[in-house]
Amino acid sequence: MIDDAPASQALFDRARRVIPGGVSSPVRAFNAVGGTPRFIARAEGPYLIDADGRRLVDLVCSWGPMLLGHAHPQVIEAVGAAAARGTSYGTPTEPEVALAEEITARMPVERVRFTSSGTEATMSAIRLARGATGRDVVVKFAGCYHGHVDSLLASAGSGLATFAVPGTPGVPESSTALTLVLPYHDRDAVAAAFAEHGDRIACLITEAAPGNMGVITPDPGFNAFLAQTCREHGALFISDEVMTGFRASAQGYWGLESHEGWTPDLFTFGKVMGGGFPAAAFGGRADLMEQLAPLGPIYQAGTLSGNPVATTAGLATLQLATPEVYAHLDRVATTIKDAASAALAAAGVAHQVASAGTMFSIFLTDAPVRDFAGAQRTDVAAYGAFFHAMLEAGVYLPPSAFEAWFVSAAHDDDAVQVVLDALPGAAAAAARAQQGGAA
Repeated sequence: MIDDAPASQALFDRARRVIPGGVSSPVRAFNAVGGTPRFIARAEGPYLIDADGRRLVDLVCSWGPMLLGHAHPQVIEAVGAAAARGTSYGTPTEPEVALAEEITARMPVERVRFTSSGTEATMSAIRLARGATGRDVVVKFAGCYHGHVDSLLASAGSGLATFAVPGTPGVPESSTALTLVLPYHDRDAVAAAFAEHGDRIACLITEAAPGNMGVITPDPGFNAFLAQTCREHGALFISDEVMTGFRASAQGYWGLESHEGWTPDLFTFGKVMGGGFPAAAFGGRADLMEQLAPLGPIYQAGTLSGNPVATTAGLATLQLATPEVYAHLDRVATTIKDAASAALAAAGVAHQVASAGTMFSIFLTDAPVRDFAGAQRTDVAAYGAFFHAMLEAGVYLPPSAFEAWFVSAAHDDDAVQVVLDALPGAAAAAARAQQGGAA
């Protein structure tokens, strides 16, 4: 592994003296791949420029939000004008109304409430579901991440319909005692859970297309099955589109309502809808959303919710996200994932490519990946070698084998060619790692 990043190393050393692990979110620490995390000084278009002055093609895109690329001139202009008017008022503003109108025009939601993070959005949607149904139990799937809400940081219990146990220290058993964690794609487990606990289940929450154990493509009809099961038992179906919303396809959301004939009761959104700023939202039917204060008894609030600069950035991003942008994203994503698969195959590295629209992941395993157990079979050591070879060649991948790859509208032919040129060498490094040789 070549790790020549003295400026990033110096910053990391400073950071570890004042920030736990030197980072504000764990995956950034490079623990999953080894080496020194890259501290980024600035970004432009499809590129990150690190503290050592290296320009890297970015296939993380801030974990999804940078749909248009970094520092898009029209977004920056809109944000600058908004910031010049004041950065926070603690009052309603026109930009939040305009962004809510844009979301409701694009999505099958009637009302939207803004938050500052995806975690807040999912926490609030679950509170609303519990308040609206008068029930307490929540169903989720292993490997689906919905933010660091205590009740959702849960691991599966001892049986398919038993309640969860805490998935991390610091989460009390009482917080997960009303959460059921099931294997993804397991219809029998869903049926069993609802058969045993159906009259207590407030909601089932799932990533519309899982992206936090790596991307998992939902089986056709699976989300429709979940929606129907919830409907039959009087529970609410929450589709978490923090990652997929406005990212996976031109339609905006992953549910494919027109193809499968279903609509979630509640959605959560984030990332792209904030244009790179801390902004998220939850939304759904008017009769549910209007049970929130001040119209109803269910409380939810946030000082920076609907922040005028963040909502301006989100609105500018969505207005620039034309069908042509999504067509370009699709072409670039297809080119890169096909080339990665070809390079790995040529190097003799078993792998699986999974995608949800323009989001995709590459698992280094010989078996199809349909759930968290399948994702965990990926060869993390080989991925680490692959990652560092790509980094040395000027390409920044997710520093974990269990994350999605993202592209942007700014990824032009030159940026894509850097990726294509890097892939054969990275695939060879993965092969050497699997054979026990030096990466």
